[in-house]
Amino acid sequence: MNRNEIVEGLKGGAVVALSSAPFAVLFGAVAVDNGLNLPEVALMSATVYAGASQLVGIELFGQHVAAWLVVLSIFAVNFRHVLYSAALTRYLTHFSLGQKLLAFFVLIDPQFAETVRRAESGKTITLEWYLAFAATIYVPWLTFSIVGAAFGAMIGDPRVWAIDVLLPLYFLGIVVGFRRKPNFYPVVLASFIGSILGYQLVGSPWHVSIGAAFGVLVAALLPLSPPPGTKTAKAGHS
Repeated sequence: MNRNEIVEGLKGGAVVALSSAPFAVLFGAVAVDNGLNLPEVALMSATVYAGASQLVGIELFGQHVAAWLVVLSIFAVNFRHVLYSAALTRYLTHFSLGQKLLAFFVLIDPQFAETVRRAESGKTITLEWYLAFAATIYVPWLTFSIVGAAFGAMIGDPRVWAIDVLLPLYFLGIVVGFRRKPNFYPVVLASFIGSILGYQLVGSPWHVSIGAAFGVLVAALLPLSPPPGTKTAKAGHS
C-alpha cells in the first residue's frame, strides 16, 4: 500500500465530491418526487452510479415507460463510458481482471478525466490512487442522494435555486479541461452540432450518443498531431 498515492487520490476526489454533492441531493429529491422510496434511491445510486443516467431513468419511471425503453435510454446516455473504458485500457494493463472490473464500475466522467491527465503527465495509474479517488466520490454521492431523498421536499422547485443547471456546467468543466489537446476545437464543435441536430431530429436522450458519434467521426478523420516536443525532420535531411 502506497500511502502517498492514497492521499493524492483522496485529495483529488474530495474536490469532485464537494462539487457533485448538490447534484446528488437533486437526484434524491427528484427520485422521491417520481415515486421512489428511500431504499430504492440508495440502491439506484449504489448500483447504477451515473448521475445523468439516473435522472433519465427516474424521469421515465415517473412516466410509466416500458422497462426496455428505460434500459435503452440509459444505454444511450451512458454510451460514452464504452469509449472511456477503451481509452483507459492502455493505462491499466498492470491491473488484474478483477481490478479492471472494479475500476470500470466506478469509471465516471471526472474519474476518466483525472486518470488521463495523470497518465499523460507521466505518472503510473496505481490501484491505490485510482480506488482512493473513486471512493472519495462514490461514498458522498450515495450519502447525499439519501439526504436528498429524505429532505427533498424542503428544496422545492430546483430551478429556483438554479440546481437544474449543475449537470451541464459539470460536463462543460470537464470538457474545457481538455482544451489543450490536439484537435480539441473541431471535435468539440462537431459534437456540439451533432447533439443539436440529434436533439431536434431524434430527441432526448439520443442526442448525447449522436453528438459523441459526430465527435468520434471527426477525430478519426483529422490527421494525428505529433506529441508535444516532437521535432519533425526537415525535407532533404535524413
